Amino acid sequence: MGSRTKILVLVFWLVTATTSFAATVTYDHRAIVIDGKRRVLISGSIHYPRSTPDMWPDLIQKSKDGGLDVIETYVFWNLHEPVRNQYNFEGRNDLVKFIKLVAEAGLYVHLRIGPYACAEWNYGGFPLWLHFIPGIQLRTDNEPFKAEMQRFTAKIVAMMKQENLYASQGGPIILSQIENEYGNIDSSYGAAAKRYIKWAAGMAVSLDTGVPWVMCQQSDAPDPIINTCNGFYCDQFTPNSNKKPKMWTENWTGWFLSFGGAVPYRPVEDIAFAVARFFQRGGTFQNYYMYHGGTNFGRTSGGPFIATSYDYDAPIDEYGHVRQPKWGHLRDVHKAIKLCEEALIATDPTISSLGPNLESAVYKTGSGLCAAFLANVGTQSDATVNFDGSSYHLPAWSVSILPDCKNVVLNTAKINSMTVIPSFMHEPLNINADSTEAIGTSWSWVYEPVGISKADAFKKLGLLEQINTTADKSDYLWYSFSTDIEGDEPFLEDGSQTVLHVESLGHALHAFINGKLAGSGTGNSGNAKVKVDIPVTVGPGKNTIDLLSLTVGLQNYGAFFDLVGAGITGPVKLNGLKNGSSIDLSSQQWMYQVGLKGEDLGLPSGSSSQWISKSTLPKNQPLIWYKTNFDAPAGNDPIALDFTGMGKGEAWVNGQSIGRYWPAYVSRSGGCTDSCNYRGSYNSNKCLKNCGKPSQQLYHVPRSWLQPSGNILVLFEELGGDPTQLAFATRQMGSLCSHVSESHPLPVDMWSSDSKTGRTSSPILSLVCPSPNQVISSIKFASFGTPRGTCGSFSHGRCSSVRALSIVQKACTGSTRCSIGVSTSTFGDPCKGVMKSLAVEVSCT
Repeated sequence: MGSRTKILVLVFWLVTATTSFAATVTYDHRAIVIDGKRRVLISGSIHYPRSTPDMWPDLIQKSKDGGLDVIETYVFWNLHEPVRNQYNFEGRNDLVKFIKLVAEAGLYVHLRIGPYACAEWNYGGFPLWLHFIPGIQLRTDNEPFKAEMQRFTAKIVAMMKQENLYASQGGPIILSQIENEYGNIDSSYGAAAKRYIKWAAGMAVSLDTGVPWVMCQQSDAPDPIINTCNGFYCDQFTPNSNKKPKMWTENWTGWFLSFGGAVPYRPVEDIAFAVARFFQRGGTFQNYYMYHGGTNFGRTSGGPFIATSYDYDAPIDEYGHVRQPKWGHLRDVHKAIKLCEEALIATDPTISSLGPNLESAVYKTGSGLCAAFLANVGTQSDATVNFDGSSYHLPAWSVSILPDCKNVVLNTAKINSMTVIPSFMHEPLNINADSTEAIGTSWSWVYEPVGISKADAFKKLGLLEQINTTADKSDYLWYSFSTDIEGDEPFLEDGSQTVLHVESLGHALHAFINGKLAGSGTGNSGNAKVKVDIPVTVGPGKNTIDLLSLTVGLQNYGAFFDLVGAGITGPVKLNGLKNGSSIDLSSQQWMYQVGLKGEDLGLPSGSSSQWISKSTLPKNQPLIWYKTNFDAPAGNDPIALDFTGMGKGEAWVNGQSIGRYWPAYVSRSGGCTDSCNYRGSYNSNKCLKNCGKPSQQLYHVPRSWLQPSGNILVLFEELGGDPTQLAFATRQMGSLCSHVSESHPLPVDMWSSDSKTGRTSSPILSLVCPSPNQVISSIKFASFGTPRGTCGSFSHGRCSSVRALSIVQKACTGSTRCSIGVSTSTFGDPCKGVMKSLAVEVSCT
């Protein structure tokens, strides 16, 4: 065979090796079995509609580079079938394209069809038209619901089969999920819940996908469905059969953000600890929820009150950049676990106590394979343990991984990965306008009428529930009541104060008296209900009360969540009348209008003849639509819009909704700390930042939605704001840091080549610029000895090598990446007998 032919054969083999998948996928008590071989699998969640198709390849590649084997995604029913029997699989909804891109990267897919998703997604992913099918009850043994659920599930399965995407067809899909976290709430549905789960399992299996099905949080999942665990920790989870593997379908990497709340985050040391503990105690499949969280574009967020950002403190941030050190440290954890794979899949662990809060797990086979995990689950004190004749140091709340039962390749509390401090560079909105025009003429606006303005308005006695009235076609529902007041009416007494009392199921409302905003009320993520008492002034003649009720994402979780209503259901009263009396308006005849006139006029697209341009731009007034044209920021960095100065509303760029904005909703001032102790069990309120500030101020604008110039920005402002304060913010890297001590285990990249051969090596500090076009341009800080602080605020300790800065400059400046041994042989010994470390901060340009 000639050399050219050999090269072509090699290239063909490499291509087919990364694009052809399994023929059979099964499972046993230890693991998922692919083509007859048990596998240790690391998975991560990326939801295709929470990013854009142009982002997908990079997100998938960064997931692969981070050590993932599998990409997990829900299938969002309400996106794909917004109207019954009318489907949408285009653009961000192109599920097939997304799965094929995952396959091209050589990764597997876990397709969580559900079709109930939860996912902090509007209505849990169900299309609202389900609600109006006669006799339907969702998620129970109900024939109308089961018929619709089976129809949609079968459609998705048929689409996957048509494209040969199941592993049984040579495709990437190795798992599918039916239902989702039903076991958390099934007791509310009584005996019908058990019948429903048995039906759902049978229905799924009957679709003959050729791959296993799972149900998460469902301890009574019928065979052959695998029941799996979701949570911050799943090491103690046990499947409901000794024939099923121990699987973790949602390891929460952070938590979701709510309007009105502070920003949650989860330290990577704790996530790494949870992951290592899971594999230590017999797990073989683990999925991060989320690996990339993304953005709730449009009106897709649920809750209610789930913010537009779904960043989730994930290893890849909302904008598609890796979050360091989280991404890098977890990558190292994955490498360490994969070094143990052959032992993990061969046998069950032998778990032993090494003392209080100290534990070992050993995977050892007759053929000589051996891997061990040493855990200190105590939260206060480090410990030294004796294991197999050797001594090991275990920091509190950490796990050490020993792929050969001798050498520690990684300890979860010791981070060898670099840290990146992101920054947002602000620049004014570059509006396309003639510089000779007066200030404000570059903006156009339209006043949204207060109250009833559309021909399809209607009258009804009493107060209507909002979701049943709007069918969620809009966030907005107007309630309008008019009355003629004679001069002797009881609330015209001199000196009296009339108060409008309104009660609503949520989520927010604005009250207008005779066309003027009188007051507002807002619920929160803990209690969506709204109750307000608003002082009002009425006079003789016709008086109109207009109440604008609005939703902020529909309920997505809980038993009977579909029956949780919204809107002004009353009572609505006028209090403070003569003799302390009141008038209840609740049962009177009200006028109703679904949605806004501006929505009907197509204002979100910017194409309407209604826009006004004058020399004076109205600011800080409620119910105004704004429009401007702008140029995109130069470069390729991800973009956000900074909504400082605005109140609440929704924004569109070139007709695409970037989501609801609400910078006026400020989080409470207490509860945040500068740092968070990773030791001890995590919960969603443990680690918070951004207290006393807007819950979300920056809103992602995908680059693919923009042109170099001539872009259209449209805002609908409810409360009142100043759009001229809007600014772009481009997502950039600030500082790049690493801090590694002499006591760090040998880096996993070196362990297989050095440790197994008996050679000794020092820990390595590595730095890599985020872009291959960048180089390390300056060394901001370098210290070998006892440096203090964290990235961005390092300082020298009492012990510091005078050679450190020059050595780091020589090794790193002008390079895309650099690696430096952390030892006295490199830097000298500035203080004998003291454990030393190397801390470095650099800039890349």
